[in-house]
Amino acid sequence: MERTDLRALADRGVLLTSRAVEAGWPRRSLTRALRAEGWTRLRQGAWAEPGRDPDLLTHLRAVLLREPRLIVSHGSAAALWRIEMLGGGRKAPLEFIDPQLVLRGVSDGVRVHRMPLSTRDVVERQGLRLTNPTRTLADLLRRGPRDEAIVSVDSALTYRRVGRVRRAPLTRYDEIEAALETTLQGSARARNWLRLTDPLAGSPAETVARLRMYDADLHPESQAELRTPDGSRRVVDFLFRAAGLGVEIEGYAYHGTRDAHRRDVARFNQILRCPEIRSLLRFSAEDVFQCPEHMVEEIRATLAALAGDSLWPWGPPAS
Repeated sequence: MERTDLRALADRGVLLTSRAVEAGWPRRSLTRALRAEGWTRLRQGAWAEPGRDPDLLTHLRAVLLREPRLIVSHGSAAALWRIEMLGGGRKAPLEFIDPQLVLRGVSDGVRVHRMPLSTRDVVERQGLRLTNPTRTLADLLRRGPRDEAIVSVDSALTYRRVGRVRRAPLTRYDEIEAALETTLQGSARARNWLRLTDPLAGSPAETVARLRMYDADLHPESQAELRTPDGSRRVVDFLFRAAGLGVEIEGYAYHGTRDAHRRDVARFNQILRCPEIRSLLRFSAEDVFQCPEHMVEEIRATLAALAGDSLWPWGPPAS
């Protein structure tokens, strides 16, 4: 008996073994044939065709071929929308919503949320049904943790370069606020967290640095605009204006080229020339994520030193 070619049985590069069996492939020889041809096992009963990168999209399709009523949601939807998240390098479960409120789980590495969805909350993208950006962010805020949710909202509210793609803002603050009003569960806490977001943040590291300062009762201006003596515009990540202290957060990405590094050094020198700046602190993303206590201590110590400096021409900052 002639067997159907396995590639012909795949759906956009994903093959369910159940479909191959229905087409006449014996279970005993199927796995051997798949491995011999170079197929990649995605999960129990699902394989990616030879030469296909088993990326997030492929893994999501493998689940949806078996459970087509599910809607991609939460962290998985955020990744498809190119919304930055904390812990981007760690392996996260695939996340879905079951709007029929029936399924609890599908298999290991899959998380199914049982909650209602309206038709306006769902869009189709790259052949999948997923929650739109506004609903995705509302779900992340309702679920938490706080820092992860706020990093995602800050990312979605502004232009960001995610990977090699520059992405435009995906939604607005008021739209997320309205989405949180549609359900009671977790919305009060989520609305409080939403108030901590800042569309001026330039990176996840800046968002987390701001939150660490907020938790320490430090409240600088974000993305404060300054002018050099010759009138050039400069922006500092955080500014304690009364004290004259600027704080800059370095992202994970390095300068890349000598010219970029030279421009970066020149920019910091120009910030230091601004009349509002008496001192400038710089922290790396590693400082922010791995030792935020040190960052906060440095900021507090510098603020204290500046407050006691009689050379400050306008006098010490008001308490």
